[in-house]
Amino acid sequence: MINETMLLGNFVGDWQLKRQIIDLLNGQDGQLYGSAKFTPLNDGLLYEEQGQLTLSSGTVLQADRTYLWSDDACGIVVCFENGTEFHRFELIKRSHGSTHFCGDDVYNVAYDFELWPNWSATWNVIGPRKNYKSVSRYNRI
Repeated sequence: MINETMLLGNFVGDWQLKRQIIDLLNGQDGQLYGSAKFTPLNDGLLYEEQGQLTLSSGTVLQADRTYLWSDDACGIVVCFENGTEFHRFELIKRSHGSTHFCGDDVYNVAYDFELWPNWSATWNVIGPRKNYKSVSRYNRI
């Protein structure tokens, strides 16, 4: 279980990743099965994700993501590969991260570390062409 001594370094290593996507706009739900890896990089961590996304239509896609995680006095900072900030969150049992605006789209995230080392990130995304919920569950390999 997560406690006061939880640090960014606790994420280092390999994780099994399962993601459920519920598309509230077009009904194009999806399931992703894959892995995530946190590797030390400079003063933070490199997050690399790979998986196979299967949409309810039967379409199968390869999915890859890379982010940079670091910490500061206010919590964890998640940046895109180019160093632009994506969002922030506190490393506590249940944390609502900062809102991210991408054009007209609004991304809200909540992290749940209640059952550490199993944890999840839930995104709610709303915009003119988007309305979906994405729940990513991580288990240590």
